[in-house]
Amino acid sequence: MPNVIPTKGNLMSSRRTLTLANLGFDLMDRKRSILIHEMMALIDAASALQGNIDEAFTRAYAALLDANVSLGLIGGLAQAVELDDSVQIRFRSVMGVEIPIVTADDARPEVAPYGLAFTNAALDRAYVEFLKLKTFTIRLAEVETGVYRLAQAIKKTQKRANALQNIIIPNLTGDVKFITDALEEKEREEFARLKVIRSVNS
Repeated sequence: MPNVIPTKGNLMSSRRTLTLANLGFDLMDRKRSILIHEMMALIDAASALQGNIDEAFTRAYAALLDANVSLGLIGGLAQAVELDDSVQIRFRSVMGVEIPIVTADDARPEVAPYGLAFTNAALDRAYVEFLKLKTFTIRLAEVETGVYRLAQAIKKTQKRANALQNIIIPNLTGDVKFITDALEEKEREEFARLKVIRSVNS
């Protein structure tokens, strides 16, 4: 039995709350659909990127192996390459979910960051392949983080939609029915009482 006093004020309040709950459920349902659509687009992008990044890793490490074979271990030469701090992160909002946009400086230096006296073309190839790999890695990190954040938001939205659909809306519907039935019963009793009074007075 609903824990509500059957008054007209409570009936109006319950109806208003029920209308808001239904509206909230519709909004949650739309939000979930938009987030799922956005996540599927990112998953497609991640799948395409995964193939590219696998190829890029293969090419980069093959070029590194060639450089190591022709020059000996190139760890010392690698120290000449400056630390890349050009990565920047901005965010775009999708239905309140912050999706990262990761950018980095793609400009390749016109002059190699290492001396040319003790290097060869194999090292140049390795350097260029790792620059390409960096671009793919940054893009994949952006996409995978976006997918993770969207998945978390979808899960939260689904919980809220389920709570509205399975608990709150049925409870409010039950309250409205209970109050309506109680008020109608009270009106019938009042009508019967007035009828008895009239018959006694006449």
